[in-house]
Amino acid sequence: MITRTPLRATLLTDDGVPVEAVYTPCTAGFAAGRDSAAERTAIVLAHGFTGSVDRPAVRRAAAVFSQRAAVITFSFRGHGKSGGKSTVGDREVLDLAAAVRWARSLGHGRVVTVGFSMGGSVVLRHGGLYTENNQRSSGAVRGPNGAAHEGLTTAHGGAHADAVVAVSSPARWYYRGTAPMRRLHWVVTRPTGRLVGRYGLRTRIHDRDWDPVPLSPVAAVPLIAPAPLLVVHGDRDPYFPLDHPRMLVAAAADGAAELWVERGMGHAENSAAQELLARIADWAVPGRPIMDVTHHGQPEGQDGAAARTAPRPDDEEGGAMASGTIRYWAAAKSAAGTAEEPYRAATLAEALDAVRAAHPGELTQVLRRCAFLIDGNPVGNREHETVRLAEGGTVEVLPPFAGG
Repeated sequence: MITRTPLRATLLTDDGVPVEAVYTPCTAGFAAGRDSAAERTAIVLAHGFTGSVDRPAVRRAAAVFSQRAAVITFSFRGHGKSGGKSTVGDREVLDLAAAVRWARSLGHGRVVTVGFSMGGSVVLRHGGLYTENNQRSSGAVRGPNGAAHEGLTTAHGGAHADAVVAVSSPARWYYRGTAPMRRLHWVVTRPTGRLVGRYGLRTRIHDRDWDPVPLSPVAAVPLIAPAPLLVVHGDRDPYFPLDHPRMLVAAAADGAAELWVERGMGHAENSAAQELLARIADWAVPGRPIMDVTHHGQPEGQDGAAARTAPRPDDEEGGAMASGTIRYWAAAKSAAGTAEEPYRAATLAEALDAVRAAHPGELTQVLRRCAFLIDGNPVGNREHETVRLAEGGTVEVLPPFAGG
């Protein structure tokens, strides 16, 4: 019997960590009958690093997905109201497994996992570690070549995914090739960085290194089949360049994975347009689509995976409005009364004008002393009118105390 009412619950992972979770029933009718794919399917949404079940971008994605299927969102350990500390993609597979089991306990016979950024790496690892075959036995998970992979020691029944979607996911660990990733490594590996993570980003990060190093996303990909895999990545992702999604798809068997390269998209759920979220939902749930979208682009030619390039109506040269996140630090955070908020602007000057209009008074004075990072890159002495903002980008507002 499929549950019809919204629910909020605290789940317990296999290692005893409480995880907050929310169940949103499908908002569509079921004229096709009680055995329709839409009714049987639940989408489990795994957010990115520093996200949580109540973040606006997560709720927006859940609202779009719920037009197609029931949706479960949850906060990873160390995030939101969940317990524990973040291990940045390692033990988080246990959090996802608990959410998948909850979906099945609510009557859903088919579960699709959709992960963004860190959540994307988690759904890939979970897809490889939790399969119907692996759940029949305990011990280390073995790949096609017979090699044992560290990770879960016991896989409980009912926790596997029937299809996997990874959005803006890394392919390999320890990547430091972009400024945002170098900054993220500082947050995760340094005591001061973890302090910033706890109080600035509202994320509690574990202070121990991985030991052993967990199965990487790209190593997990060959283990996911026969479950279908969709990899989605933006061509303007400031964190992970396009070699990451291509590496993931190349690791899959021929025809086992599909790649969509999204023109103009930045990083993860904050940059995912409603049209893209609807297409992901349509891929996840067979049947009548939410919307009719014409795709433009050519196949990537990577192991038979097609790359879809979606048009953006505001993507002409110059003047394009972008949506992203402004993050405030130290005195700026105190003056703004919030750690972060969304922006919609073409340039840094326009974004700051909107900030001043929304927060007149103390913050206006603080901004005069601040330095700014755009997607990890210092603005320096450039005129703010010349600094263009990218879709899904991040503006960091740094008072002198925080490094300005």
